[in-house]
Amino acid sequence: MNSTFTLKKGRIGMLISMPHNGEAIPDIIAQKMTPVGKAVADTDWYMDKLYDFANAMGIYIIQPKYSRYVIDLNRDVSGINLYPGANSTELCPTTAFDLSPLYLEGHNPSEEEVERRIETYWKPYHQAVESTIAQLKEQYGKVVLLDAHSILSEVPRFFEGSLPDFNFGSVCEGEGTSCSPEMVNEVMNLDFSPYSKIRNGRFKGGFITRAYGNPKNNVHALQLELSQATYMDESSNDYNLEKAEQVKKKILMLVECLATFAQR
Repeated sequence: MNSTFTLKKGRIGMLISMPHNGEAIPDIIAQKMTPVGKAVADTDWYMDKLYDFANAMGIYIIQPKYSRYVIDLNRDVSGINLYPGANSTELCPTTAFDLSPLYLEGHNPSEEEVERRIETYWKPYHQAVESTIAQLKEQYGKVVLLDAHSILSEVPRFFEGSLPDFNFGSVCEGEGTSCSPEMVNEVMNLDFSPYSKIRNGRFKGGFITRAYGNPKNNVHALQLELSQATYMDESSNDYNLEKAEQVKKKILMLVECLATFAQR
């Protein structure tokens, strides 16, 4: 095992990735960061709580220890913008979602530092995702990968107005589809009310969905970007138990649907 992430093993051909759930920042990096950077404000908060039932269902779960501010595990190491023309954060972000600087003046990561972080944090996570998918494919013949995210309901840098509650992404490289039409149709036909839902809106899937989704090879990847307004008090970043218990019913419904598809 690698100390930069945890991988909980399961017993069915399904993996949930939570690439932005980590909160830690190594001291050597934190020393160069602003208070905003150290606060890791743009974390996908409480993903582990929202999906705390999944491992008992036999689902594999992988999540990093370190913050997306150290390195964004859902970005291509080549630096390619997955949303051409849109404002986006870098592989090693230098600004928060609200454009506040993450580093003290003159201390943004150098090219050498970015390469070091790729080797230390990015590659081990992706090697684990790739090898787990290969293992599950060999063992079960079919794999479902759910890339689980959340985000503030309003981020003017990325989109206008308020985000829908459930934002599914299933775009693969070359604008193909990262999962079978059958699977995504089953998901979109689920009753998420009273929550709103959309597929391939502002969020069409990040690097992980696009890199590993291969429905022709029976590997089906889907990204969910959940509005944090559904389970948090966004102004304080506090977990709202009452809200969370309600939205978790829909998350459970979604995961059960995907797990059933994986085993069919």
